Amino acid sequence: MVDLWNARTPPNFKFSAKFPRVITHEKKFQNCQRELELFYEAMLPLKDKILTLLIQFPPSFKITDGLEALGKYDFYFDDTYRYAVEVRHSSWFNDLAYNFFKKNNICLVWNQLDIVRTPPVVTTDFTYIRFIGDRSISEKDFGTIQRDRANEMVNWANRLKEVEQHERDVESAMVAANNHYASFGPETTNMFREMLGLKRVEWGDDKDISRKVEFEEVKNHKVASLKQTSLSDYFSK
Repeated sequence: MVDLWNARTPPNFKFSAKFPRVITHEKKFQNCQRELELFYEAMLPLKDKILTLLIQFPPSFKITDGLEALGKYDFYFDDTYRYAVEVRHSSWFNDLAYNFFKKNNICLVWNQLDIVRTPPVVTTDFTYIRFIGDRSISEKDFGTIQRDRANEMVNWANRLKEVEQHERDVESAMVAANNHYASFGPETTNMFREMLGLKRVEWGDDKDISRKVEFEEVKNHKVASLKQTSLSDYFSK
């Protein structure tokens, strides 16, 4: 799967990859060295395209357990990657956590959930906002905006503008939106771009870009060929 993501995206396409659930939710970073090794091995084809690796903790995971887990495995994290942590328990919202993230160059994710909203504290030289819904919108309604999130998004946009103006060390910002937030992630991102004074992205701009790539499936020692495929065809699936 990772080989396909790499093969079907141009060199300037960037990813944010989330640590597997078995590491963050099931084992909570306990006795998971093998799973970590497998994850890093799987990410190798995308190494030059990854902006950050995301550690998402479950809503019940408190700061006491979280800091112990992050401190324990800090030696294992590959320093060629950037890291972001998404926390969803209010015990994290204090200077102890913020200072830990700053000291270890980890981005505190700003997430917009119906149950919690992360304080927009800057802890590294990039910011990462995640517009995540509560799964109350049915998948059959995906594709058009079903819920008005404009006021929330304006507040986040204004905070990013403040960061751009006053936080000189911040070099970039990432924003992600899923369909559960307002029912149509691509349009949500376009709305947010407009709030920041950026141009909309017209889906299909790359429709004429086709690629023929070959890659080796290491496990089976077979070569698979991807025939001419347009990026718009791939991302519409």
